[in-house]
Amino acid sequence: MTLTSRTVMAAPRQCCCYAGMLLWLSQRGAGAFAPRYRGVKPVSVLMSQARCTQTDTSTKRAVTAQVDLGDSAVPWKAVVGLEIHAQISSNSKLFSRAQVQFAAPPNSLVSFFDASLPGTLPVLNRRCVEAAVMTGLALNCRINRKSLFDRKHYFYADLPAGYQITQQRLPIAVNGTLTYRIKTGKKWNQMATRTVRIKQIQLEQDSGKSLHDEEKSQTLIDLNRAGVGLMELVMEPDMCCGEEAAAAVRELQLILLALGSSQANMSEGQLRVDANISVHRPGESYGVRTEVKNINSARFLAKAIDYEIQRQIEELERGGVILNETRSFDYKLGITMPMRDKEGKQDYRFMPEPNLPPLIVYDSRSLPPSVDPQQVVNIDLIQERLPELPATCRERLVEQYGILPEHSYTLVNEDGLMQFFESVLKVTQVEPKKVVGWVINDLLGHLKLQNLTVKDSRISPSTLAELLTLLENGKISSTVAKQVFQELWEDEGKSPSQIVAEKNLQLITDRKKLEEIINKIMEEHPEEVIQIRKGQKKILNKLIGLVQRATKGQADPVLVKTILEEKLS
Repeated sequence: MTLTSRTVMAAPRQCCCYAGMLLWLSQRGAGAFAPRYRGVKPVSVLMSQARCTQTDTSTKRAVTAQVDLGDSAVPWKAVVGLEIHAQISSNSKLFSRAQVQFAAPPNSLVSFFDASLPGTLPVLNRRCVEAAVMTGLALNCRINRKSLFDRKHYFYADLPAGYQITQQRLPIAVNGTLTYRIKTGKKWNQMATRTVRIKQIQLEQDSGKSLHDEEKSQTLIDLNRAGVGLMELVMEPDMCCGEEAAAAVRELQLILLALGSSQANMSEGQLRVDANISVHRPGESYGVRTEVKNINSARFLAKAIDYEIQRQIEELERGGVILNETRSFDYKLGITMPMRDKEGKQDYRFMPEPNLPPLIVYDSRSLPPSVDPQQVVNIDLIQERLPELPATCRERLVEQYGILPEHSYTLVNEDGLMQFFESVLKVTQVEPKKVVGWVINDLLGHLKLQNLTVKDSRISPSTLAELLTLLENGKISSTVAKQVFQELWEDEGKSPSQIVAEKNLQLITDRKKLEEIINKIMEEHPEEVIQIRKGQKKILNKLIGLVQRATKGQADPVLVKTILEEKLS
């Protein structure tokens, strides 16, 4: 489809009655659900009892979990696949001009098309197409030059048309991969690389929201979200536990943020995850899967998957059966609960969308000479505009600055931290290895304590650079530098040099003054002096520490050590 105008081929439109939209949807209490499994161990905790078996990337992966049930350990394999809905960063919706804004007043951002009024037609948003192509390229997908739109029929109060426009038959991107890393031990450098296959990426509409008022026993509908552009990313069942799924989602979030194709804020519903989970014994076919819907946190995703794996194993061990059902995750109780069963496989009655012609995108070779490249979606132009992706960025940080790989992960994974780090390096000659320690340990530590982001930092890159330059040039000690950092955090109005001057925190380099202090320390600790003179050199560090304590960390450590060695030789 050439996106040169906002006109499309018209065709008769199916309409459905919107009456009854505000009917109360019956709710089931938590007590009516299946029994709760107490004392369930997360699969990540059971990794010491599990063997992850990796096969060729063209086949599915699984975990063999040795679950302790009574007197015997029975092997099971778990497979996990994900369906991720990422809200596209766009000023308007996928098929209408209505704006997209989080937390706007209910039903204030609804066009006639979003409300499914008769006679309204969809008009495809070019920005959403470009975002999907960009995401597909970043995830190593093959971009289909021709893709189709379909109607997926189901009746629900927050879907006024009675169907969703999606791309079931021929999506915009297929056959991609996402590579991510997970920790295999307690330390950051103990990591393993995993790859999950991406079956497809498709454009589709979001639905509205159902707002349940339990006091008045009614459900209200907010259509602000109806028609917002989504990318649905379907991941193959190549994961084996909650930890892997959560790591894959976090890596995807970083990629989407780097591209700008989605804000991927799970707390605002901009990234929602459905997990498909099943277990089976080695050598047997896959078991019946359950789907856990609408998980809005990577941490909860890991917990939900681990719980569901354990629940299914325990159910099968008891001689029960696993139902093909949809479940939700109760984050307060830490359990999954049934929502609706899927037995018999729901028929969505997919059919071609008659009001949208095929979506055609081009590359430089297939672009007709008569077509203006700026008036179509050009894959090659989008490829050229791709920013540095997280994996490439981590490699560059290690190669360019010589920092540890685990430090590169922290810098990239924390939004804005890498930019802060590189901004410090631009205005100081301090070694990157020293700078990264201050950025990760001190700056990030303070931000985490107060639940702040890097954008909210009370210390700017130039201020931290000035502080580290004072330390590097021997003007202050490391102890004083920590003290000045704390002062800067509490009082943003002063520079490091001002604080050092006002509080007289300069490094003491006066040899005569230091000798007086050292002589006093030696007189107060004669036993340590004797031990050092007998050859126990390690005790020298104790005396250096006592001198630093006496000077509140302002003594020049190199000069202190030199004087002590001279006096104790």
